[in-house]
Amino acid sequence: MSGFDWAVDAFFKGAAFTAFDIETTGLYCQTDRIVELGAVKFDRRGIAARFSALVNPGIPMPAGASRVNGIDDAMLRDKAPIEEALPDFLRFTNGSILVAHNAPFDCGFINESLKRYYRGPDLAWGNFQADGEPESGKSRFSAPFRELPNQVADTLAFAREAFPKRTSYKLQDLAGEFGIDAKEAHRASDDARVCMEVFTACVKQIRPDFHQAVRRTE
Repeated sequence: MSGFDWAVDAFFKGAAFTAFDIETTGLYCQTDRIVELGAVKFDRRGIAARFSALVNPGIPMPAGASRVNGIDDAMLRDKAPIEEALPDFLRFTNGSILVAHNAPFDCGFINESLKRYYRGPDLAWGNFQADGEPESGKSRFSAPFRELPNQVADTLAFAREAFPKRTSYKLQDLAGEFGIDAKEAHRASDDARVCMEVFTACVKQIRPDFHQAVRRTE
């Protein structure tokens, strides 16, 4: 019995998943800000779509964070702020199961941004329209909810369960161990794709009949 049986079952039943990653100005969602969003939508058949956006955080990019992810102020200066980038991310992830490595960190930043722009249930959808277009004359985003409503599978916890007694469960270390090609470590889009592949590796470990099970559900 696995704590992620629900995610494995959903995968084989054809559910849509979105692996995502963020880059930030620092470690604390209350004071730091998102500077990049990256996501990969997939199901049992493979990748269906990709999402990527640099985000102007409205504050200077700290040198320490920049050394980690290679993102600097010049790259962010002309980018949209989070209130413009977040609606696109929400539309992209709508109706899917989210997958993230150390999900409390990534979801914590997204949820903090949602809380910042939440206006209450009577204005829940604000200018966040189903067709993706803002209402005429409005530019300020009203978050449709305080927190992400999606189910979330944390690949950090999943990998610890599927592959116990490893010395490291960092995303890049798992990628190296599983033979996953990490092209741009600490950039959101590639880390999201690596996260997807780690998730799939965990599913295969839990379900040795992975390929037969996929064929049975096609």
